[in-house]
Amino acid sequence: MRKVDSRNPFSFGALALDDSFADRESELAELVSDVRNGQDVVVFAPRRCGKSSLVWRAARKLSAERVLVAQVDLMTTPTKESLAAALAKSVFEEIASPLERDREKALAPFRGLQVKPVIHVSPEDGSFTFSFGVAQRGADIDATLQRLLELPAELGSARSRSTALVMDEFQEIVAIDPRLPKLLRSVFQRQPEVAHVYLGSKHHIMEQIFNDANEPFWRSAKSMELGSIPVEPFAAFLVERFHASGCAVGEAVVADVLARTDGHPYATQELCYFLWEQSGAEAPAGQAQLERALAAVLRSEHAHFSLLWDNASAVQKQVLQALAREPGHPFSATYRTHHNLPPATNVQKALRALTQRELLSGEAGAYRISEPFLAEWVRQNVLA
Repeated sequence: MRKVDSRNPFSFGALALDDSFADRESELAELVSDVRNGQDVVVFAPRRCGKSSLVWRAARKLSAERVLVAQVDLMTTPTKESLAAALAKSVFEEIASPLERDREKALAPFRGLQVKPVIHVSPEDGSFTFSFGVAQRGADIDATLQRLLELPAELGSARSRSTALVMDEFQEIVAIDPRLPKLLRSVFQRQPEVAHVYLGSKHHIMEQIFNDANEPFWRSAKSMELGSIPVEPFAAFLVERFHASGCAVGEAVVADVLARTDGHPYATQELCYFLWEQSGAEAPAGQAQLERALAAVLRSEHAHFSLLWDNASAVQKQVLQALAREPGHPFSATYRTHHNLPPATNVQKALRALTQRELLSGEAGAYRISEPFLAEWVRQNVLA
């Protein structure tokens, strides 16, 4: 029996922190060095590939070097007012407060904003939150955002401290206001001493923002692309995590796990979480336990996959079924005939939509289902 005080060493759904963080040592060292040097970086990665965990680790290391790092998640800021509130809170907590212990002095730059925020103090822990009402003129909230974006450079420079601003899910900036990229770029290009880190999961939008010559952010940042973790270091990490918790696992089972997840960080942690739950000191993690773990994963993801399937068009469903059977070249006449797909123009439209939804990935005309475990779910629930 497993010791009662032992805990599952794998986790998924939240940031991979501390011991849960798998490899990425070279990317971590590179990102820390870039930020230390004031280099702007754009991190491309599919959803749940560990970009936010990587930046969290980098921020921890940089904080130990006295670099001040403010972070904003644009997925939580659908309006310019909510973006201003999130910026104000992060800049206050992560930059102004560490530089100025007197809370009133730290708040001074925020009280002078063109659109004055309402500042709330939590009675529980004394933390501050900011809120902005809808400005009567759009120019006022734009001026307020511009001033907030200027603060990291000014505050850090006044105390000779390096600063960085991390903007997660940066592709959402276009949805908030298509004119915002121009405003942000006008401020950031005057801040060579501040490292700006942009994270994005919608690859096609991020590509347009940073690689289109007509866009303000064209070639403004160094690119870092995260994909699957290489097999060898990931396998070593998994074996160590199993053994450290008192659970035996064979190299063949670990290899099978990575073959099924293609080294996708979230998917691998998820499958190993359920594999560990199926195992123990008396029942090592073997092939039978892996099959039960996969079944548990599919049960856990069933509602999510059902929604994805329901929202797909008829042609998209045909393409997903074909790729679940056989990854390949859906544009080719041979492939379409073999899988009874419609004409190439219909397939092309479906592929484009599924790729933008991040369900597929393709290169040189070859496509596969990239959403972890979706292909297996289609095989078991649609094709069976």
